[in-house]
Amino acid sequence: MDVVVVESPAKAKTINKYLGPDYKVLASFGHVRDLPAKDGSVLPDEDFAMKWDTSPTGAKRLAEISKALKDADGLILATDPDREGEAISWHVLDVLQHKKLLKGKPVKRVVFNAITKHAVLEAMAHPRSIDIPLVDAYLARRALDYLVGFTLSPVLWRKLPGARSAGRVQSVALRLVCDRESEIERFQREDYWSIEAKLATKADDSFLAKLVAFNQKKLGKLDIKSFEQAENIRKMLDGADFRTISVEAKPTKRNPVPPFTTSTLQQAASSKLGFSASRTMQVAQKLYEGIDIGGETTGLITYMRTDGVQIAPEAIEAARKAIHGMFGANYVPDKPRFYSTKAKNAQEAHEAIRPTDFMRKPDDVKKYLDSDQFKLYELVWKRAISSQMKPADIERTTVEIEAIKGSDHANLRAVGSVITFDGFIAAYSDQKDDDTTESEDSIRLPKMEADEKLKKLGIEALKHTTEPPARYSEATLIKKLEELGIGRPSTYASTLATLRDRDYVTIEKRKLVPQAKGRIVTAFLENFFNRYVEYDFTADLEEKLDLISDGKLSWKQVLREFWDAFNASVADIKELRVSNVLDVLNDALAPLAFPPREDGSDPRSCPLCHEGRLSLKLGRYGAFVGCSNYPECKYTRQLGSEDVGDGEAQQADGPTILGKNPENGEDVVLKIGRFGPYVECKHGEELKRAGLPKSWSPNEMNLEKALALLSLPREVGLHPETGKPIMASIGRYGPYVSHDGQYANLETPEEVFDIGINRAVTVLAEKQARGSSRRSATPKAIATLGQHPEGGDVTVRDGRYGPYVNWGKINATLPKGQDPASVTLEEALELISKKADAPKKGRKAAVKKTATKTATAKKTVAKKTATKKAATKKTTSKKAD
Repeated sequence: MDVVVVESPAKAKTINKYLGPDYKVLASFGHVRDLPAKDGSVLPDEDFAMKWDTSPTGAKRLAEISKALKDADGLILATDPDREGEAISWHVLDVLQHKKLLKGKPVKRVVFNAITKHAVLEAMAHPRSIDIPLVDAYLARRALDYLVGFTLSPVLWRKLPGARSAGRVQSVALRLVCDRESEIERFQREDYWSIEAKLATKADDSFLAKLVAFNQKKLGKLDIKSFEQAENIRKMLDGADFRTISVEAKPTKRNPVPPFTTSTLQQAASSKLGFSASRTMQVAQKLYEGIDIGGETTGLITYMRTDGVQIAPEAIEAARKAIHGMFGANYVPDKPRFYSTKAKNAQEAHEAIRPTDFMRKPDDVKKYLDSDQFKLYELVWKRAISSQMKPADIERTTVEIEAIKGSDHANLRAVGSVITFDGFIAAYSDQKDDDTTESEDSIRLPKMEADEKLKKLGIEALKHTTEPPARYSEATLIKKLEELGIGRPSTYASTLATLRDRDYVTIEKRKLVPQAKGRIVTAFLENFFNRYVEYDFTADLEEKLDLISDGKLSWKQVLREFWDAFNASVADIKELRVSNVLDVLNDALAPLAFPPREDGSDPRSCPLCHEGRLSLKLGRYGAFVGCSNYPECKYTRQLGSEDVGDGEAQQADGPTILGKNPENGEDVVLKIGRFGPYVECKHGEELKRAGLPKSWSPNEMNLEKALALLSLPREVGLHPETGKPIMASIGRYGPYVSHDGQYANLETPEEVFDIGINRAVTVLAEKQARGSSRRSATPKAIATLGQHPEGGDVTVRDGRYGPYVNWGKINATLPKGQDPASVTLEEALELISKKADAPKKGRKAAVKKTATKTATAKKTVAKKTATKKAATKKTTSKKAD
């Protein structure tokens, strides 16, 4: 029997079925060890020695593998076919070798791109050794990320209080978002006009034509700059005679696009399905590992972490057969299509993402999939099968038109297209799903001839305004990072999640908006560590990592070159005073910190005392704008806000006076206490306080919000059935309404202040229908992540105290701020393992108390026994005498 190690328990179960009883398949649950998050885990002075820490879950899995190996013939490492998968196999092997558990048993490495019986058996028939250059690339990447993060982040903490961290790829991604925001702020809008003519043929078929030249001058997009100019042209056209100069119909072809890579899948899922990058990867992981279809677990797509666009020859042949059967022979090209990527530094070793079986149409498996799984599978299937179909044939017609009135002359153009053969577009049930569909393809022009007179139906001058560049979405940022050669497919989702978790960016209407904290970090890095956030430098480093994986560079030499220069830069910055840093940031962030004023006055003059100068200042919660005359002048405002306030605010890290209570004239004050931020105000002799809801930032507090909090609890109205009041308030566990001892949670703190009686009655009734206590019923599962290796579903649930993962009787709370939708099975299992291993509350004390009682009891018994024995001995002696 051989022991086979894979990454996830779902794969282990499926692969064990494929291999049979001669194999024992165990899961590592991802990485079994990692660098501890503390100083000294990577030691540059010791030739970059790395200190690995085995997680509790990892130790448990390694113990299971070690136990199974005792009676096994050999070890087969079958983790994922990428750099991380190779590293996991190396970690497992390294631990087993150090513990001398292999004892000469053969070790093989196998990789498969899909969880299907054919792919697994084929891989088992062609084993290889651990790919050491690939492991070296992993070690280099891991060391670099650690050294940047744990060297640069402490500098940020000292120089920029409120900053959370910096990272090799994370900081460059943040710079892209911030640079785009700066572009938007600098953008100057311009008005311009376009002219459209609605014309008709002699057969009275109407169409639209656009003005392209006037009086022999070609017009660009922005050339008509005023209403007067546009109106003069419109009046001329309104009285002009129109005729066609030429009608040209040109056949063209539109080719399909390649199958998905990781990044293009994330982009398409974001734009078409509204999925975040992390959600896309979570769903794709499930489709890869396998879905229960008719009692058998089957992998539906190939491995989803790849930047290759080519697919295997046998898969191409299968796609061509599927196209022939589903669409007809005329949709199959004469030769297979081959693709190559244009992305910088892309590796072509892996297949693109495709269905494991092209004959398995999305509708065939819809009943086995949840909504998100079906949508993503359909996206993958359509893209992959269309990539091997014939191009679409399009007839593109261009009509050149002239208009003459007296000495004035104008040229107009009408363009339209007709799809004469749909080709690959046939794979898309809706042509809007086609990634390359253009708007002109839906415009069909009426039949016209050269030198044909046209009727004028109407002339319209349309006003437009230039728009600033759009903010990045997750999809467009991933596309940009890929174009620049920064990061790798497996890193994008975690990079974006980190930016959100650090409060460096927020997502508004699916766009990434940099927050003040993120912009300050970026400005600091650009001015003091510019080399390390340069796009080319980061891309060149990625290229070196790829050369390491190809065996062409020494990983430690790359680390030495990087570390020597980087460490020297950090040492120089450590000597800077915070005031020096703020002077630089005042200039770098001037448009954000000191926006122009409508009256044209100096943006940096204090609007309160008119004597001091405004400057960036650093408080406990980050940067803000304050007056240089503090404490005499207490003017402050939040960074990025143009609100000049009432001049009564103090430093952001101390008490802040928000204003006067209109009822009694007392100050309403924002403070930071032991348990977080709160507001307070005197009411006679009483001092009333109210804590800020978790979703409210101290920097966003104002007098109106504070007074609303202090007014709680609020009476919503009387319940129509009992006549008793319904109250709304915010408690320890969030916003709620209450009535006659019954409580029901509300979705947001804001709802507390505007909920009406009808909504409140409904919320209470719904809560009562579910059961008056959450303890009386287990919350429904939000998602089922998979099977625990010891049996039973691992689920995500939303409980009274927030989201948690559940297995059997074990509940483990998710870390604060983690999106329940992004939890993976591996993360859940680690949380459950830690929870299971942790001593229960009060257990130690109880054990200690029990042990003390037992020891005391034993002593007492021993003492009594000794006394009794002594007495017996004495009596015996007397009898003997």
